[in-house]
Parts: sequence; C-alpha cells; structure tokens
Amino acid sequence: MGSEALERIAAAGDAAALESLRVEFLGKQGSVSALLKTLGKMTPEKRQAEGPKIHALRESVQNALAERKAALDAAALEAQLASETLDLTLPAPETPQGSVHPVSQVMDELAEIFADMGFAVATGPEIEDDWHNFTALNMPESHPARAMHDTFYLPDEAPESGRMVLRTHTSPVQVRSMKAQGAPIRIIAPGRVYRSDSDATHTPMFHQVEGLVIDKGIHLGHLKWTLETFLKAFFEREDIVLRLRPSYFPFTEPSVEVDVGFAIEDGPDGKGRRVLGGSGDEPGHGWMELLGSGMVNRRVIEMSGLDPDECQGFAFGVGVDRLAMLKYGMDDLRAFFDGDVRWLKHYGFSAFDQPTLSAGVGARA
Repeated sequence: MGSEALERIAAAGDAAALESLRVEFLGKQGSVSALLKTLGKMTPEKRQAEGPKIHALRESVQNALAERKAALDAAALEAQLASETLDLTLPAPETPQGSVHPVSQVMDELAEIFADMGFAVATGPEIEDDWHNFTALNMPESHPARAMHDTFYLPDEAPESGRMVLRTHTSPVQVRSMKAQGAPIRIIAPGRVYRSDSDATHTPMFHQVEGLVIDKGIHLGHLKWTLETFLKAFFEREDIVLRLRPSYFPFTEPSVEVDVGFAIEDGPDGKGRRVLGGSGDEPGHGWMELLGSGMVNRRVIEMSGLDPDECQGFAFGVGVDRLAMLKYGMDDLRAFFDGDVRWLKHYGFSAFDQPTLSAGVGARA
C-alpha cells in the first residue's frame, strides 16, 4: 500500500487531484486513518510490532503530499511569471490627478499680472457689517442693493456698524485697506461675493476682483492704461480695444463703464463664441460691456480716513467667473458650481501649470 500511495501522490497533476488523494489516505475515512484506528484493537505485542510501521506510513504519505504540493505551487508560479512579464522600459501607468478649478486659475493669473504692475493682494471678511458694505461706500439707505431681495442679511447685528450681511462686493476690502494702510495704496481684492440672483449668467455666490489705487495726481488716464495693460496680458492679445462710457456708481465720481471690442468666431464644436480683440466699430465686430470703474468718490476717501484734497484715485471691479468664461469659452456660469467632475476634467488646469507672464498666464496642460 505504501509504495502505491507514494506513486499516486507523485503522479498527481494538479492541486485538486492532490487534495483528493489527501482525503483518500488521511481523511477521517481514509485508508491510512483506518489503519491507525486498528491499533486500538490489537494486543500489546502486536501493537508494538505494527504501530511503528503504520506511523511511518502516515509520515511518509504526509511528506509526499507536502513535497508534491510544493512542486505544484512552484510550477504554477513559474508559469504565471512566464505569462506575466513586465517591460520596465514602458512608461508607468497614468495615475488620477486632481485639477485646478478655472476660477482658482484665473485668480492666480490676476495676481501675477497685477503684481507685475505693483499691486498687492488684499483680503477681507465675507460676512460684513452694514457700514463697511454700504455706508462707507456712499450707498444711502434707499439704495436698491440694501433691499432684502437683492442681499443676504444675517440675524446678527454689530453694535455700531449695523446689520451683518454676506458681502455683495469686495469693495469693503478697499475701505478696510485704506483705513489700515493709508495712502499711497495699490491693491486688488479678489474673493467670493453674494447676491440674491440666479440664472444662466448670475449665481447667488460668485467671484469678483476689484482694484484700487490711491495716490497724489491720479487721473482717468492712469485708470485706462491700467485696464488696457491688464486685459492685454490676461487675454494674451495686443489688439484689445477699450471704450469708456459715462455711468453712475455711488462709490465713484466720475464713473465709467468699460466696453471691449469683440468678434464672433467659430469654436472647435462649430458653435460661435465671442473672441475679444479689435475695435467694436470694425465690420463684423461689436462692443461688449466688461466691467465698471471710475474715480473714487471723495466721500469714500474721507470715510476711509484719508484727505480727499491730498489724494485721489481710481477703482474698478469685474467678475472673475465672467473673465474665465470669456477667455476659456464657457457658456453657462452655473456649471462653475455644479461639481461635475467631467466639466472640471475638460476645463481644469494641471496643478503644475503655474501662470507666469514669461510662460503665459493661460498656459494649459
């Protein structure tokens, strides 16, 4: 029995056949197990003679099973290694990477451009008080922006500065910066702002950047040059043409709306898209309102703790989301806040593409 069992074990072709033999020989009903059970029925003399033989048989079967299992495992591993070769000269598989949101990218582009013109980045609280958000900016109690349907008010109220509100613009940062820093001052104030409005071109929360320059001898010519330089660098075109129209804002006097020349060109998807460049009076072109600006109102300068007879300045404001839409061909503002990974994968930026004036502020991966 012993030699036959060892021959059958050595001839087992796979793990399943080997397991079947283990059960046949060493299982509860196995033949070797049956011999071990007979020892209890033998006389002491016979048990002394037959016991070592049966135990030796069991040990030899166990060893044979272990050796054959090791051989089968080694053969299987060898076959697997032969079929799963790895070419170390191939590039590593692409791993998922995060993307920089277009709004964050444009914020970085703005900071880069204005830093080259000597502007610092200033920030302020998103929950403002009535005085900084409205009163200090020469907006009277009857101004429409103070209405509940235009503004998100909070139940809290500051003892001296009125109701608390989600800021409707980043202009309060201008007031806080003037009070803290004085003149001269050159800042941009990017950040989130909130208004009770929602459609394809408006959202209750959006992003805005405002600029402020306060110094001696500042005039509208400085404002126009600053905006032209900024827009040429941002859109990376030298043919940007501006048109300034008289307007009204409580915090500037005089105030001007800034229009930019554009043309409709076919995009990659076959749809027409606005492309800034050229004069709006040229054939096939038009004018598009882009931002508001003007000379800072004397009252705002005075309420900010400065002397309007000693210094003056200009301010401007534009939507960051709107700039991103125009530069990168997006057609719905609401998509910025939907959290759709497919949209971000299409429009997002590589984290390694840092905007610089030398390499291009709009460098794409």
